[in-house]
Order: sequence, then C-alpha cells, then structure tokens
Amino acid sequence: MDVKTLFLSIVLEAIPFVLLGVFFSAFIQTFVTEEQVRRWTPRNPLLALPFAGLLGFLFPVCECAVIPVVRRLIQKGMPVHVGIVFLLAGPIVNPVVLSSTFLAFQRQPDMALYRAAAGLIVALAAGVLVWLFVRRSPLRLGVERQILHEAAHTEAIRGKLSATLSHAVDEFFDMGKYLLFGALISALLQVFVSRDTLLSIGQTPLTSHLVMMGMAYLFSLCSEADAFIAASFANTFHAGSLLAFLVYGPMLDLKNTLMLFSTFRAGFVVKLLVTVTLLVLVVTMLMPT
Repeated sequence: MDVKTLFLSIVLEAIPFVLLGVFFSAFIQTFVTEEQVRRWTPRNPLLALPFAGLLGFLFPVCECAVIPVVRRLIQKGMPVHVGIVFLLAGPIVNPVVLSSTFLAFQRQPDMALYRAAAGLIVALAAGVLVWLFVRRSPLRLGVERQILHEAAHTEAIRGKLSATLSHAVDEFFDMGKYLLFGALISALLQVFVSRDTLLSIGQTPLTSHLVMMGMAYLFSLCSEADAFIAASFANTFHAGSLLAFLVYGPMLDLKNTLMLFSTFRAGFVVKLLVTVTLLVLVVTMLMPT
C-alpha cells in the first residue's frame, strides 16, 4: 500500500468524526451558556471525575472529534481536570467503540470490558494529577482570545443556526490542517517502517507493550475501527499488549497530538503525553488479561 492510499484512507476515516466534533463544539458555543456548564458539572472535584469519565455515553465521539468539544467546554467553565478526563476516556468509554471491540474480539469478548476499565482507570488517574498540579488554564492564549471573540460576536450573527454553522466551519479549518499533516506523517511511517522490524523487537512483555503502543500512536486509527486492526495481531502479541494498543491509540496518536498542540500550551501537552504513556503502560501490564 502506498503513501497516497494510506493518507487518503486515514483522512477519509477521520473527517466524519472531526465534522461531528466541530458541530458539537459549535452547538455548545451557540446554545450552551457558561452557567449551564457549571450547573451540570458536579461541584465536588472527585465526584466530577467519574461524571466526566462516563460522558462518552452521552457524546460518543472519537479522539479526533473530542478535542474541539473539550476545548469549548473548558472555555465555557468546565474545570480543566474534568475536561481532560472526558478527552481521554470519551473515545473509549462509549457504546460505539465498545460494540466494535466486542465484535472484533468475539473469541475474547471480555476484551471490551478490559478496554473500558483500563481506559477509565487511566483517564481518572490523569484527571487527579491535573487537579492536583495544574493551577491555570492550559489553553493556548491565542485559542482563548479566539473563543472569547467568537462568544462576544455570537449575537451579531443572524440566527442561532447561522451562528452554529459559522463556528463549525471556522473550527473545521482550524483543526483540519493538523489532521492532514498528522495523517501524512502517519502514512509515511507506515509505508517506510517495516512491520517485521516492530515485531522482532516485541518479544518480551515490556517491549511488546511498547511496540503496540508505538504502532497505535503511528497508525492514528479512529477508535471506532482500531479494534479490528488490533485483533489482526492476536496470534502475534499477547492480550495485554493488544489492550495497550486499544487504550493508548484513542488517547494519544500522531494526528491528535498535533491537534492537542494547537489547543493547549506546549508544556501542558508534553506533560500529558508523558503521564498518559506511563499510566497506560503500567495499567495494561497489571490488568489480568
């Protein structure tokens, strides 16, 4: 398979979900007030964590779509640690992804439960760390000014439907350039890095986890489809490393890393990358798969 084919397949797979995300984001900007976000979010920070972890059942979006939604919710007043839990858990703990996982692993039906449990544990742990150590908004200053500018001029746009469409178009072009660049890099790596090379170094439990996490990061698959790719490695890698693939990819991959850098401060994104990588590695190695 050549670079062009892989690039187009990644982009065509991701674009519907990016569109879903930007329309959710635009809907939130136009119809949801800051007061409503504060009222819906539990005031107790520890109770707010499981609330955020289960939001995926209400907003079943993949890792491409969830970033603009979380960006908008944080700007509307959702606490940062709550938004990060939703960002990490939402693409895993939702009915669409869990159903596809169950179908892909019909010989190992408990894999869907392990995936949900591991994803929720990692997201909650990351949320606790953000709550403890992040004291200011991690949104980039340019993003904050852009969203505040949009909010100030929403009423000037004729009709709420027009406002929603206008915000969705602006956000799609803002996020889309990072999606295209990430998809291109992912396609290049998949073509020029041999799968046999990856398999040859994944012989121990630790290295097999790291290899599968690396493949999940580079392949940049949408979480609705990645279980079928993971299942194709069932005869090569053990279940724990497949679980690492299924948990790490929806939380962090090449294309959504670029989207994260476009939304949050660089220092925050780097810390999040390191934290999530370590948490996924530890949790999936300890899970009794």
